[in-house]
Amino acid sequence: MSDVLALPDYTEMDPAVAARFVRLKQRPVVLEVDRVGKTYASAKGPTTALADVSFQVHRREFITVIGASGCGKSTLIRMLAGLEPYTAGSIALDGKPVSGPGPERGMVFQGYTLFPWLTVTRNVMFGLRMAGMGDDEARSQAQQWIELVGLARFADAYPHQLSGGMKQRVAIARALANRPRILLMDEPFGALDAQTRSQMQSYLLQIWENVNITVLFITHDLDEAILLADRIVVLGAPTPGIPHGHLMEIIDVPVPHPRSAEQLLSPRFLATRRRIEELIHGGHAQSTSDKLPMIKMTQAGDEVV
Repeated sequence: MSDVLALPDYTEMDPAVAARFVRLKQRPVVLEVDRVGKTYASAKGPTTALADVSFQVHRREFITVIGASGCGKSTLIRMLAGLEPYTAGSIALDGKPVSGPGPERGMVFQGYTLFPWLTVTRNVMFGLRMAGMGDDEARSQAQQWIELVGLARFADAYPHQLSGGMKQRVAIARALANRPRILLMDEPFGALDAQTRSQMQSYLLQIWENVNITVLFITHDLDEAILLADRIVVLGAPTPGIPHGHLMEIIDVPVPHPRSAEQLLSPRFLATRRRIEELIHGGHAQSTSDKLPMIKMTQAGDEVV
């Protein structure tokens, strides 16, 4: 008997899922990334970190970006946010070139970026007040977003009184309060423990299903990428043949909606996971060059059985 689990082709999907993708790809394009690249200057000459990356994001689509360390995930999202210039290609939001930060792109980082001296309400109000909205209207709108992320009881709390997951929910509410065209999320759950991370994934899916928002989400977690996404952008790290981060494949996730943790062991989920592993790791078992040069430090009789 083969020790390889028999799984369906990751490109195959149920008719209902296939029909959903037809509808999704007929929606207007919100974000267009065309042959984008990033080259850094250094004392030894220019170094290309990312090259020739192209994809489109449709309205209300949820895109995840995944890849091995060094593939350029964070560089890409910083360029999309306008926090870092790109040196090749073009990025356009609603047909307009991205040339710097703007309120039409909300950003949620991995670190907790709340203002510690402001309450939850005041943190969510911050962007609205900076845009010129009056205090009463900003407070009213902030309260709606705080309720949406399930933190109404903590509206007057300060960040140090919140758990990590609660802080990230406030950060999401603050980003959404400005009603951006797209929400950019750079590994926002990476610092959370496994249980809290799972809860936050569920919260995010519920928010996305109830808000007219497009999401681009950076992650290094394969299960998270599949669970959340309509489509997955897989980036490859530099290799001897391709000395820069590059686009490997864009995968239409065949797992039906609504999504839940119970789907993690479904055949289509596992087939998609195996494909991403093949792309990122080459589908090979750990090679000799991947193994650490371990030195045996145990005494006789102490070996791990």
